[in-house]
Amino acid sequence: MWMIEQLSVGNSSGVVVYDELSSKPFFFSVFMTDMSEEQQDSIVGIETPTEIAANDTEYLGDKTQPTEEILNALNTLNQTTAQNGHEQSLAQQDNIKQDTPSQEAPSEWHVLREKLREQPHDPDGWNKLVDLAEARGEIEQMKQTYEALLEVYPNTSSAQIAYLNHFLSPGLFPYAEELFRRFLRSSPLVDLWKFYLTYVRRVNTSPASREAVSKAYEFALSRIGQDKDSGDIWGDYIQFLKAGETTTTWEEQQKMDALRKVYHRAVQIPLENVERLWSELETFENSLNKITAKKFMSDLSPSYMQARTVLRQLQRHLGPLFPPPPASSSIRPHLYLPPTPTFNAAERALVGAWKTYLKWEESNPLEFEDKDKATLISRIQGVYRKAAIRMRFYAEIWYMSFVWTNSMGKPEEALNILKSGMEANPTSFLLHFAYCELQESRKEHAEVTATFDKFLDVLRAELDELENRVNSANSSFTSDGSGRTVPTSAPAGNGSGSLEAGTISNTSSFATQASEEKPPKVKELSDRRQEYGVVWIMYIRFARRALDLKAFRSVFAKARRDRWTPWEVYEAAALMEYHCNKEGGTGVASRIFEKGLETYGDEIEFVLRYLGFLISVNDENNARALFERVITAFPPERARPLWERWARYEYQYGDLEAAQKLEKRIAEVYPSDPPIKRFAQRHTYLGTDAIAARDLGFAMAARQPAALGSASTSNSIEKRTDSLFSLTSASHMAAQPSIKRASSPDYKRREGSARPDFGPPSKRQRPSSPQPRDRDRERWEGPPRRRFGSPAGWERERDRELQHVKKEREDDKASTLPTVISWFVGQLPSPASFDGPVFRTDDLMMLLRNAVIPSATRRATPPPTPLPPAPPVARTVDISSNLCTGGGRPPPDYGPYQGPGGGTRGGRRY
Repeated sequence: MWMIEQLSVGNSSGVVVYDELSSKPFFFSVFMTDMSEEQQDSIVGIETPTEIAANDTEYLGDKTQPTEEILNALNTLNQTTAQNGHEQSLAQQDNIKQDTPSQEAPSEWHVLREKLREQPHDPDGWNKLVDLAEARGEIEQMKQTYEALLEVYPNTSSAQIAYLNHFLSPGLFPYAEELFRRFLRSSPLVDLWKFYLTYVRRVNTSPASREAVSKAYEFALSRIGQDKDSGDIWGDYIQFLKAGETTTTWEEQQKMDALRKVYHRAVQIPLENVERLWSELETFENSLNKITAKKFMSDLSPSYMQARTVLRQLQRHLGPLFPPPPASSSIRPHLYLPPTPTFNAAERALVGAWKTYLKWEESNPLEFEDKDKATLISRIQGVYRKAAIRMRFYAEIWYMSFVWTNSMGKPEEALNILKSGMEANPTSFLLHFAYCELQESRKEHAEVTATFDKFLDVLRAELDELENRVNSANSSFTSDGSGRTVPTSAPAGNGSGSLEAGTISNTSSFATQASEEKPPKVKELSDRRQEYGVVWIMYIRFARRALDLKAFRSVFAKARRDRWTPWEVYEAAALMEYHCNKEGGTGVASRIFEKGLETYGDEIEFVLRYLGFLISVNDENNARALFERVITAFPPERARPLWERWARYEYQYGDLEAAQKLEKRIAEVYPSDPPIKRFAQRHTYLGTDAIAARDLGFAMAARQPAALGSASTSNSIEKRTDSLFSLTSASHMAAQPSIKRASSPDYKRREGSARPDFGPPSKRQRPSSPQPRDRDRERWEGPPRRRFGSPAGWERERDRELQHVKKEREDDKASTLPTVISWFVGQLPSPASFDGPVFRTDDLMMLLRNAVIPSATRRATPPPTPLPPAPPVARTVDISSNLCTGGGRPPPDYGPYQGPGGGTRGGRRY
């Protein structure tokens, strides 16, 4: 038998089922859980059925399941407690749970708004959000929509006008005027100002308010009057002045003077309707006084003609910059929102067109004089503002605007331009570096520190996001020992704190713990990480030059704690200690390299830099120890640059026995390398390889003459020599171009050819200018070298190069003249020895033009009427004297040939 007992503990109630025989609790149910911890412990203290079965040895069989009698009793008790108000039924609870999500289900507008918070640069998404808000018609939701849109895309005039349209009812004018004050302060766009003037004329209709309307027009024209599209505003202003009523002669004269001033200002600007305004001005002046009209028009004519010319140029510039907007899918006009750049060919061309247009505007095409410099500055300033709105996400445009504004002596405006550009492009290196330099020149060191910290935080978040994408993409390819796929993950880097000069000791940067987490090696991630390191290096430079070495060390300590810091930061910090710390800088730099080696010991580039540094400071013992320590940590295909670097040092500054021992070790690691390669490398200096040039025949092959194509052969020989040099010089880096200028093929042809004037002319080779030597790299690593891919046989490489040269020579021989023809051409006299008559080309062309050529398909046309002969002129011409002295050409002589010395002119005649 089972016994059921109801319990009440505080605000909670429940039932307990007892076994009548053993008097032990078997089953309990708690209906409310509003209990204290002590009350919960008293309930938890009751043994569970499993514990009862485990502890009671006399408990036989499966008696832990409640019987039908127990379940019926519990159902009865639940109904009773529900009637007493102690508990809701389970069905009611389920109904509540089902109803709650349906009541709180977010609308499409809310879902899209949350998506745009995460990805704000989505023009199509914003247009759809505006459509949803417009369709719903709630004023508060429209406010939220447009405010959020204008926060991401400020000064977008189409969105501002659409926003203002909702508040042009009489009761909402105050809010509309507040929006106008916000938008017009920095807007250079004509359509917004035109909308503002329409509003002003709408609310100021009485004659007493004409002064307010006139001031609004003047205010608008002072801001955007130089814009090409402001012609309608100028025309409306003129019509507004013409419509003014006057009662006295003085008022009429004032009206005419005001009209004349506006006309004279407008016709000197390249407006779309400048020609119509000019004709209106001419009519206006002639209606007043034809005498003064002629003077006014003649004075304004040069400026008007210049404006017309500039207008045509302006239309050509602005055509590709403002393409027509796409068709809207709704009744509302489409909002143009600048997309984020992808830097494809079309976008690069667009940026180039904008840059060309901006430079053209800076060149002062309207030829403003010095007295009108303020107008020129206002015009260019408006152009740059329009460019920043249209090309919002292109940092180069912002930087051009900053440079021009700063050059005009407006540092505060230039600073605000950089701030706005950084808000639009939070990951722009160009704008952040320019802003930091400008603030550093203003001694605003705290602002520079805060800017670097914020910029690093943004880039760090970008790196973390990229790493997560890489890990998600590679998770299916990463597996554990059992073959299951295991996605990799890495913790985010820590933030960087504030910089305080003088708070860290000289060795504090070594006391910090470097991050042990190493990001995965992916090409895009590696490139982004190097760019991230550049920011740390610029931060370190600023701290050292603006503050002191202690501040620089504190920045480097923060960089060491960052898991995304690349090895370049360690090298930059070490070199800065070496060059700027005059007391013990070498030791501190070596310690920085050693700390970096603990983290980046698998980076061959960092090890090479460290080895080069030790060699440059003449620390042979540590350099040798470093080489022996790290050379076994790399496989042979990666360790070749280290072998080559150390071999070059041994060849130059070690003894012969050490060099031979090193060659033996290298031969064991790279058995395919021939001995002559190492021997020739040992006797090479600064890229001059006499063994390859003289003993292996490369110099002789380069000096072999070729009748034609000498320029291409010379280029190929130089390329082959560079290839040989890359094999015989030790390095993994690109080969340095030859410093010697190749001799001109034309010069060789003039000096060495026996037939300089016969045959096709050869192209003059344009040798490339030698690049300046990188002194620091030369000091550390010697001449630049070419990166080795795989250790190919040196002899095979040499044979392949010589075969290539031989093949090019055979190709050149195929285009040369045969030997007999070459001898014959060489026997011909030079052009200077010709003493016969010189034919005039005009006469020959006239003869050919007037020649009648019979045709087989049509009747021959009669010859044209010959020109009347010119009157004879008595003159005596000495051909020989003309040829010798360079006089005029003799007249043509078409008589029969009379032999040598025949005729009256003493020469050959045809």
